Amino acid sequence: MNTWTTIQHNEANPADAPKARAADLRRSLGRKMDFSLYNPKETDEIEALFTKTFCDSEGESEGAIVGDLAGELIRSTDENDFYGFVARDDVDLVGSILFSRMWFERKIDAFILAPVAIRTDCQRRGIGQKLINFGLNALKNCGVELVLTYGDPRFYSMVGFSVVTENVISPPFKLSQPEGWMAQSLVGDQIDPIQGKSRCVEALNKPKYW
Repeated sequence: MNTWTTIQHNEANPADAPKARAADLRRSLGRKMDFSLYNPKETDEIEALFTKTFCDSEGESEGAIVGDLAGELIRSTDENDFYGFVARDDVDLVGSILFSRMWFERKIDAFILAPVAIRTDCQRRGIGQKLINFGLNALKNCGVELVLTYGDPRFYSMVGFSVVTENVISPPFKLSQPEGWMAQSLVGDQIDPIQGKSRCVEALNKPKYW
């Protein structure tokens, strides 16, 4: 697996786009979208969301892998090294994003955004961008300096991430798709190089995720 994002970016048929947007609007009328820090009681629900969403987009095997990863991240990562956020449409869970700590040889408060899932029938409505921006703002307010991610540059560039090379910021493992290695500074406009090796939390510490 080399990407953790299941947000679709293109309409299957451009001619159907106005109809799809109208249907989305009808579904959203009278419903309130709430973004919040996750509650540990939501762990099973979040894991199920990742499993189902990735099953829809990548197949049953990938869905099981990402669902297990999400559950392991939440259950096994120290609370000081983890942030999770959710989006709810009224009471229904429609999205979740997970951040876990990264360590470098020099002191810097850094996290990686992975994985990300928006429920299949709620994609292409801007929910993913809003949820990620909500999470980034929360991390900034907590003093986080740098956020990394590994995914589709077309999408993540829309929420402030820029592609960086492995020489600028070293990932924990060799990347299978280096064009998806991205970073965003939360303390300025410039991304400064970080010398030396990096380390991730145990749940992500497997070559198959990179």
